[in-house]
Amino acid sequence: MQLSDFAAYPNLVAMFLDRAGTRGDSPFLWAKHDGQWRPISWAETVRQVCLLAEALRGLGLNPGDRVALVSENRPEWCVADLAIMAAGLVTVPTYITNTERDHLHILENSGARAVIVSTAKLSQPLLPAALSAPCVEHVIGMEPLRQMQAGKLSFHDWDTMMTGDAAAARRAVDERLRTVDRADLACIIYTSGTGGSPRGVRLHHGSILQNVEGAAHILAEDFGWDEEVFLSFLPLSHAYEHTGGQFLPIGMGAQIFYSEGLEKLASNIEEVRPTIMVVVPRLFEVLRTRIMKQVEKQGRVANYLMDRALSIGGRKAAGKGRLIDAPMNLVLDRTLRPKIRARFGGRMKAMVSGGAPLNPDVGVFFQSMGLTMLQGYGQTEAGPVISCNRPRVGLKMDTVGPPMKGVEVKIAEDGEILVRGELVMHGYWQNEAETARAVPQNGPNAGWLHTGDIGHLDKKGRIVITDRKKDMIVNDKGDNVSPQKIEGMLTLQPEIAQAMVSGDKRPYIVGLIVPDPEWALDWSRAQGEHFDFKKLQDLPAFRNAIRAAVDRVNKDLSVIEKVRQFTFTDEAFSIDNGEMTPSLKIRRHKIRERYGARIDGLYKA
Repeated sequence: MQLSDFAAYPNLVAMFLDRAGTRGDSPFLWAKHDGQWRPISWAETVRQVCLLAEALRGLGLNPGDRVALVSENRPEWCVADLAIMAAGLVTVPTYITNTERDHLHILENSGARAVIVSTAKLSQPLLPAALSAPCVEHVIGMEPLRQMQAGKLSFHDWDTMMTGDAAAARRAVDERLRTVDRADLACIIYTSGTGGSPRGVRLHHGSILQNVEGAAHILAEDFGWDEEVFLSFLPLSHAYEHTGGQFLPIGMGAQIFYSEGLEKLASNIEEVRPTIMVVVPRLFEVLRTRIMKQVEKQGRVANYLMDRALSIGGRKAAGKGRLIDAPMNLVLDRTLRPKIRARFGGRMKAMVSGGAPLNPDVGVFFQSMGLTMLQGYGQTEAGPVISCNRPRVGLKMDTVGPPMKGVEVKIAEDGEILVRGELVMHGYWQNEAETARAVPQNGPNAGWLHTGDIGHLDKKGRIVITDRKKDMIVNDKGDNVSPQKIEGMLTLQPEIAQAMVSGDKRPYIVGLIVPDPEWALDWSRAQGEHFDFKKLQDLPAFRNAIRAAVDRVNKDLSVIEKVRQFTFTDEAFSIDNGEMTPSLKIRRHKIRERYGARIDGLYKA
């Protein structure tokens, strides 16, 4: 297996088949059934992919037709995705949290002729949308579905579609793949909609292949390439997991274990013992809080070791490491750090954070605990990975590392980060106006992806992001304020679980606060108050405790950044209430729709 192989692959399925040819009967895709992890081999996956590809063509689907995929992370997701591409079709992944309205938008916009859905439960909001969308003809269920009385839709069983002559199916796939090259459309991934209706990003095979090649170079050159194990947790319908959690391990000949979900993630990590994990910052923030609380309960010695580890880690991150720290580092390597690493399986090479900005303090925390954290940067429109921190360049947590292999980056006059390379999308599906704005074809920056992010390059060529261009708060005096920086600092306080700040065209910054429920329970017990999360927020003493946390943050902020007033939300921001994306980023426009009057009231207080 050579790194040079990636540049030679004409498409993603060819890469998969080549890797499978060398891995054979080795385990590839793992899922838990009846309490036991059970694998599907590379060879068996090839058989299923080829049979399903020919079954899809047998439905009358033609090259370039779109097939929507609605499923939780599981082996069948990977099989379906590869089979769709092997059939010369285009995958349209959709989130399992989508409403009927969301599904209808994507089905109609993409013109999908078929949908593959995993379970009867997930089919409930999907099938009414499929009935309403004039383009959809076929529904394929990975598990048995309750078929509706509808002549428009033809229902098909997954197992039935897996029957036939596997050898003949493989020959047909090989013949078809000779006509699929890197410039051909592989998938349409709809953005998670932090600022409005999702747009379909047209990603070609070469875009994802360049991402895989760049990421594989980092892992091979900085960590060594061995028998890698990935734990897939983030939604595969998100470009980050689709590339980093599926096609990267395929390219590396690695094994993929599918997590049972957030509730069982910690135990899954200890069982699977992954070597690489692709995760979003919010999860790291939650894990950091849990670890600190657990150590806090272990007494004075454990807390002393934690404080020393963080002090040493902070100095190292600031480039101010001291020789005098060496003895304590040895102590930490034999006491605290092995225990923390054990909670992550004990053989983690790197945890890669992406999908949203990582608070540098969170990164320093995990580095201090002996876990290597790499912050990546990208967006769906770039396949999605643009850059990533790497040890050989120097890990600096307030940067997102240098551009990956084959990626060009420059900074526009207004500070916007521009990107060029094979990884850049071929535009938005059926949206020429937005395509022209994102990747203009005229002017001095023609052909460059305009990321909408503001930043600069440091002396080592690492990208430093200061904010999202469209999220930047501009106060009534014209000062620019980064909301993500302030929100990140607020949510590091034990009292605060989530936060959103506002202040555009206003005299000062205000905040919406979601108190941490565990902290609130402890506070109510200590104060002798009955624990009612909503009623607690009306107590002056409770508000004062949250105010103290906000004031701690304000001490480290400039005058224009300080949070002068705050109010509480009615509930946590979540995917279910539409206030977070599936990749756990807050949807500002949705939160403003709900709490706009409450925010405005803070300027009258």
